[in-house]
Amino acid sequence: MSKQKMSTVVKISFGEYIRKLRESANLPLRKIAAELDIDTSTLSKIEKNERNANAQIIDGIARIFHIDKSDLKLRYLSDKISYQLLNEENGLEILKVAEEKIKYQRLQNKK
Repeated sequence: MSKQKMSTVVKISFGEYIRKLRESANLPLRKIAAELDIDTSTLSKIEKNERNANAQIIDGIARIFHIDKSDLKLRYLSDKISYQLLNEENGLEILKVAEEKIKYQRLQNKK
């Protein structure tokens, strides 16, 4: 991922990104919610980061806005992890350890 793209991913939340996509396309909440087969209030809460999305919603947003699903998953999962570690005193250390564990487990899975 390019440094510029990473910077954009870091600066805004998943919900803010979804809202910007929708507003840039001049689409009302109700229309996108209907496309996703969810309540308007649910989409509103996702945009306000008051509720989590799921795989079905991520797939639907990628389809509706013709964007890369892996980019959406990156935004969503990084938000989820950062919110979980936000108030942890050693959150960055936890991330580093988790990164090493992922590397180790991937190596083990290749064997």
